[in-house]
Amino acid sequence: MVLQYDFNNYVPSMRIAVLDNDRSQAELICQVLSAAGHSCQFFDNGKDMLAQMRKDSTDLLIMDWPAGDLEAADVLRRAKEKMAPDAPAMFVVGGSAEDDIVAGMMAGAGDYVVKPLRRGELVARVSALLRRAYPSQAGTEQLQFGPYVFETRPGRLLKDGNVIDVTQKEFYLALLFFRNIGRPLSRAYIHEAVWVRETAVPSRTMDTHVSRVRNKLSLRPENGFRLVPVYSYGYRLEKLGAM
Repeated sequence: MVLQYDFNNYVPSMRIAVLDNDRSQAELICQVLSAAGHSCQFFDNGKDMLAQMRKDSTDLLIMDWPAGDLEAADVLRRAKEKMAPDAPAMFVVGGSAEDDIVAGMMAGAGDYVVKPLRRGELVARVSALLRRAYPSQAGTEQLQFGPYVFETRPGRLLKDGNVIDVTQKEFYLALLFFRNIGRPLSRAYIHEAVWVRETAVPSRTMDTHVSRVRNKLSLRPENGFRLVPVYSYGYRLEKLGAM
């Protein structure tokens, strides 16, 4: 087929369709799920999404409830007709819209998230939904970036075939950087990805973990990668030259 990474329950990359007429919210959902390794496409109306579903397979549908241009329950029903029998759907709803929550679940959605969206919760719920829908695909996966290989279960990291001794958080942090090569990641984003259940994480704790990742993985220019701070923002992993 994250944002807290839980690689004991990892799912491979999946094709996700997002239906939301709020472009900023749709872009946020796709940004978060793309960072977690999924392929995400958003639509601002149900007609375009349903037309695209006739051409391309979709592993998961995420839709705002209500859906905007069409009746939400009808969109969900028609979308599921174009998806595999076990393909799941979830919806995004206002926190006080109990009637919409009931309607969405009755219409066949497998789960929902409440606005305002929280990145960690979104990835955790999407991962859980995908694991239930595709249990045979939730096994070991290897992700390779140059000489680095991440074995998502049991969370092992290798460089040039040699195991690197990293903690769980260092593993999660390193994979977060490699999945976002060239993209500046804010401290808040990193916090939600790696320390999602820990509300108070001192700045020096994050800096220490980043420093350990840099040193243990030898992320230096001579090895083709450079992990650098972004002033007053966070960190960025850069790929240098051809690997």
